[in-house]
Amino acid sequence: MGFADEQKERYSRQIILSGVGDRGQQKLLDSKVLVMGTGGLGSSAAMFLAAAGVGMIGLVDSDIVDLSNLQRQIIHSTQDVGKPKVISGRETINRLNPDVHVVTYQEWVSSNNIANIIEDQDYEFIIDATDNFSSKFLINDACVLLHKPYSHAGVLQFSGQTMTYVPGKGPCYRCAFLNPPPPNTIPTCKEVGVLSSLPGLIGTIQATEAIKYFLGTGELLTGYLLVADVLTMEFRKVKLSRRPDCRACGEQASL
Repeated sequence: MGFADEQKERYSRQIILSGVGDRGQQKLLDSKVLVMGTGGLGSSAAMFLAAAGVGMIGLVDSDIVDLSNLQRQIIHSTQDVGKPKVISGRETINRLNPDVHVVTYQEWVSSNNIANIIEDQDYEFIIDATDNFSSKFLINDACVLLHKPYSHAGVLQFSGQTMTYVPGKGPCYRCAFLNPPPPNTIPTCKEVGVLSSLPGLIGTIQATEAIKYFLGTGELLTGYLLVADVLTMEFRKVKLSRRPDCRACGEQASL
């Protein structure tokens, strides 16, 4: 195991950590993470995964950069307006860390292609950085069926939440929330807004969960939903239980 001099300097503050070292840094360089959604959550998650030295990052998003995105989607800049988000994201990551190989998927994720995307590079950890319930349930169900660990997150106005699913070690997203809510019952960020820094805070936690997973250190948010209210700066962990009748991960899964 050997690092180039530039790598030793780049990752020096991380390598000296007792829970990382040379071996842990090499694990990160060998790891593969798929970030589904290159918006507010995905921007910060992808940036910190790249900074940490995750060797391969997949970016999934069918959208293009809009001026209104720039208030919170820090992976994009003014000059990127009109450009596909996955291309803008790849260019930013390449400027940040040439060690990272970025794979892009400029497509809308559906039940027809999600398995192919996840298995394309045999991604080892999935970041759910999407902004709608149908995608979140789809990602959960696909990860359960494909035995892939993943981090869920969602943000709205001044609050956010995140949890981590690891196959065989805790409840999945559907255990906690059962089914998507009826259409138009929950407002969107476009309708009611979101504080600029909030997706960055929660997305950074998602990246941290992925990094810890690869390093095998610390405690993941498996079996817990971390809820953050940035107006009061209150953080609480809600205990989750696995549902035996869960349609995705239950004893008689029906999906």
